[in-house]
Amino acid sequence: MSQKDFMVEKLPDILDLELQKLEESYRKGNLKFYQNKFVKALQFRKSLGKIEAGTMVCFGDEIHVIRGFPKIRRTLMLKESLKSHFKGKVAVEEKMNGYNVRVALVNTKILAFTRGGFVCPYTTKKALEIMDLTPFFHDHPDLVICGEMLGTNNPYVSHYYPEIGEIGFKIFDLREKLTGEPLPVNKKRELLSKYSLPPVNLLGIYPVSEAPSKILKLVKELGENGREGVVIKDPQMVLPPLKYTSSQAHDDELEYAFKFPFDLGKAFMFSRVIREGFQSVEMQDSEEELEKRAHRIGESILYPLVETIKHVAAHEVAGEDLVMDAESREEVDEFLQHLRDLGVVAVLVEYEDGKAVIRRVHQSTTDKIMNYLQGGLY
Repeated sequence: MSQKDFMVEKLPDILDLELQKLEESYRKGNLKFYQNKFVKALQFRKSLGKIEAGTMVCFGDEIHVIRGFPKIRRTLMLKESLKSHFKGKVAVEEKMNGYNVRVALVNTKILAFTRGGFVCPYTTKKALEIMDLTPFFHDHPDLVICGEMLGTNNPYVSHYYPEIGEIGFKIFDLREKLTGEPLPVNKKRELLSKYSLPPVNLLGIYPVSEAPSKILKLVKELGENGREGVVIKDPQMVLPPLKYTSSQAHDDELEYAFKFPFDLGKAFMFSRVIREGFQSVEMQDSEEELEKRAHRIGESILYPLVETIKHVAAHEVAGEDLVMDAESREEVDEFLQHLRDLGVVAVLVEYEDGKAVIRRVHQSTTDKIMNYLQGGLY
């Protein structure tokens, strides 16, 4: 059976979707055939009904459906959100600053899928180096490991954690392949402990009535220690989780975005400023604390913007250098091709002693700043 025939004859039943909707999604380019040396699959570039973006229907000896990771909504006011969203107790886990990855067994191969559904060669290799996954997938082939790739040598999101160092992995969910249903928090942690796999930190389980004050304190401490925030979960994982992040994390994101203002600035700015406003009110900032918060936001926006303008004025590109471990130049080239498949402009700056420096170029920022410097009108 051809892949197109499979989509028409089998996929509607497997995913419980109407054929007409699948065909329409395919025509629009939101559902595509995907192939590399690891896998052949149908890739959902956008969500379709209950099927999340990033879902992969993988071909081979067996059909494997790897559901996309669902978007986690954010609370701006903890007390009211938690009261209306949860019942009984909530589990609070640390939200870490890395790269969202799903790891699954697909026709004898353990593969790492990015949020969008692409198989990342680097993460696939590193996940197997960091963790012994064979026993887990031997016993639980129908589960998907959902986690965060972390560390200073993570070529997607570089962030320093003292317990991680250059590269590491932390697991926040175990989910069923076909349905995407998550395991309860305690069952997940018991399984991870059994197979010596690394979970994210569980910061506490609290009654809903006590949780807001506990979480505000936790998030303030996390932010002061350069950490991102929390994910708040129903212990049974029946209700969808919520996330809440620190002021320092918002500032870090703004600083990053305004290094490349014409690529990322607009998309990042409004939501982060809104978060800061609500957080200031809920944390009952004093005048002094509010002033400090305002200064941090302003500095996070203006300093990187000015630095980038000066950089481009000196005839340099607006770019960021990413570091990755690589055993061979071939491995580096494979990762560069993966980035290009994602639509990222990237070039190799240096490869020496098993470390590659890759420059990700933000072309829109480079071009627009140069245009304005030369007298172009805004």
